[in-house]
Amino acid sequence: MKRCAPFALTLAACLLAASPLFAAEAKKVRWNLATTWNSTLTPLSTPPAKVAQMVSDMTGGNFVIKVEGAEKHKAPLEILDMVKGGQYEMGHTASYYWKGKDATTALFTTVPFGMTASEQGAWLYYGGGMELMQKCYDKFEVYSLPGGNTGVQMGGWFRKEIKSLDDLKGLKMRIPSVAGEVFAKLGVNVTNIAPGELYTALDRGAIDALEWVGPGMDIKMGFHKIAPYYYAGWHEPASDMQFLISKKAFEALPPEYQAILKSAIKTASADMYFDNFAQNAQAWAAMKTEYPNVKVMTFPEPVLAAMKKATDEVLGDYAAKDPLFKEVLDSQRNFMRTAREWTRMSEQYYLQESEKVNK
Repeated sequence: MKRCAPFALTLAACLLAASPLFAAEAKKVRWNLATTWNSTLTPLSTPPAKVAQMVSDMTGGNFVIKVEGAEKHKAPLEILDMVKGGQYEMGHTASYYWKGKDATTALFTTVPFGMTASEQGAWLYYGGGMELMQKCYDKFEVYSLPGGNTGVQMGGWFRKEIKSLDDLKGLKMRIPSVAGEVFAKLGVNVTNIAPGELYTALDRGAIDALEWVGPGMDIKMGFHKIAPYYYAGWHEPASDMQFLISKKAFEALPPEYQAILKSAIKTASADMYFDNFAQNAQAWAAMKTEYPNVKVMTFPEPVLAAMKKATDEVLGDYAAKDPLFKEVLDSQRNFMRTAREWTRMSEQYYLQESEKVNK
């Protein structure tokens, strides 16, 4: 067996590289992957790049995935259609962008006042979530797998302070999915704009506010230069990204390649959460020093209460119309009821107690 340098490769990669399967005569596979994000928009664009690298490394270069950012294919909100139609074998995006095709897809990204990243990951992998997600995506003839999590997203950048529900009425805001419907019920003029067009829309006044992700990605977009009020999150407590894979293309792969691809996806997805957390912490440290005009805000309690009421109404309406939506929502809520008690006992109580002595 070929000797691998310490720490240079995982044990799995060493074993695979030494296997006859990955000799020069092994099957050559060339795939294309389209993303919703521009290739420079890290860490959203990082998981597909890492998957491509790991798959190539573990197959001795026999399985190559070419990643194309939105700046290349020009269709950031059409990834599902392109993978389903066969133009691309894979995609990296977010499930809630397909809410117009099937409302249930939104539940696999996040919902307002829903699960944290730890709770959602546990539900997906160990609470039946993966099976429900595939049940939803079978109709599109694609496989859907978690593609990295941002954790709690900030509530958005606003040009003016939100002091009451009246301040939301007539506001023009980019906010997608269920949260967009919630704000629409509260009088906001809601729109969904592709990531690459957000800064221009805010700068030119086409919108008054927008939500994106968190400091790590927001600072690169420059929103803080235009809208100084930065609100805490409520709408996306655990936004999970998504890998889409053509069923036809996946089932044509050798079993070994299938296993490698799934392993690479799970590894890259977990890594994105840690990467995003680190970038948020570092970016916020820089932002609060370099841009003291930025004001971190929380929505007033009456506004939050109205958001929660509207959220329950929106989700309840979908659940009443669609049995699968109800099945997924019930599964999430039941899991969260159990998980939230442990979240509170562990992380919330720890933070409360440690802050008493770490001041």
